[in-house]
Amino acid sequence: MSGTPDLLRLNGLRGIGHHGVFDHERRDGQEFVVDLEVETDLRAAAGSDDLGKTLHYGILAEQVVAAIERDPVDLIETLAERIADLVLEFPTAQAVTVTVHKPSAPITVPFADVSVVIRRERN
Repeated sequence: MSGTPDLLRLNGLRGIGHHGVFDHERRDGQEFVVDLEVETDLRAAAGSDDLGKTLHYGILAEQVVAAIERDPVDLIETLAERIADLVLEFPTAQAVTVTVHKPSAPITVPFADVSVVIRRERN
């Protein structure tokens, strides 16, 4: 892909996960929120009006929530990597930026959000 990539964005995908290093996080679970920015080329889909030539965001959204809700990991960095790998399995995805928010993180001072952001490209 040359030039500026087309982008598909999914923001605010929510799921309950049991991720974290503390026993209560693993036991009780909490909400995680994921934002995606997928770099792709949308010309073939736009030119043909064919769903098969684009990244089906409905299926992607379901798979991301399933990734949040499956087997626990200690770190949101690991969860972000899991989600990036999942996105890059879609043939039209060239790169992805994943933001994982943990709004109920066990932090002892007032805060609005904690998140990690990673960017991965297709090899």
